[in-house]
Amino acid sequence: MHILSSLFDTFIKNRSYFVNTLFVVIGFRANYNRSMVMDYTFRINEVFMEDGFKTKVTMDPSGFVLLSDYVPSIVQEIRYFSTYNFIGDRIDCYEQPCAIITVEAARALKTVSNELNVMGYRMKVFDCYRPAGAVRHFVMWGIEDTDIRMKEYFYPDLVKQDLFKLGYVASQSSHSRGSTIDLTLLDMKTGKEVDMGSPFDMFSEVSHPDYRGITDEQYNNRMLLQTVMVRNGFVPIDCEWWHFTLKDEPYPDTYFEFPVSADYLLKGRT
Repeated sequence: MHILSSLFDTFIKNRSYFVNTLFVVIGFRANYNRSMVMDYTFRINEVFMEDGFKTKVTMDPSGFVLLSDYVPSIVQEIRYFSTYNFIGDRIDCYEQPCAIITVEAARALKTVSNELNVMGYRMKVFDCYRPAGAVRHFVMWGIEDTDIRMKEYFYPDLVKQDLFKLGYVASQSSHSRGSTIDLTLLDMKTGKEVDMGSPFDMFSEVSHPDYRGITDEQYNNRMLLQTVMVRNGFVPIDCEWWHFTLKDEPYPDTYFEFPVSADYLLKGRT
């Protein structure tokens, strides 16, 4: 415990945020208690963002809604509620398979959906709001060398520890601020996902939106999704074609901890 306390104080004084380094130095592999380590990770998350500024962590879901209440036409496949994801387990804090998002993002996505419906598509959603506790689950998994059971499906060409360095998995995620969505298009004529050239959460160069080693049709499908999302106020990232964040997100400095649960979200609302 003394070692943990000293490390925490040192990190705070240096205004640094290197969670993976913290775990290696304190000897996580030398049988430190998992809950103790996660508690210290949470304390660091509370104090500093990656850019060194103060961040706020809260359990308050009052600014959030079920996306299906605003966009009833969406198809939901919340991957982190299932075991079919890059870890292979249901992720911490995913209590129900529902897409939760900020009111502002939901309103913008309603317009996105209307545009896509006219073109013959529906939105298929893999993830929206992601609790900070779920991200900590990702970090803990990233430190454990031996668990690579899903490697061949999600990161066949990478060492799992490189997923953080290359930006595919973050130690602090925009999803936890509530206005980010992972999605694809569903063709209403076929009832199938549109071919984007790589599946959701394939951590590889082939998933970069501007990757040209795919067919013209696959590239054009990505650009169709990106164009509609950007036109309605969302910003893409350079390594995942499915990931978009509302440009004018309402909580740019706040990370939320409440579970992915419709019951929790709606508790006390009339």
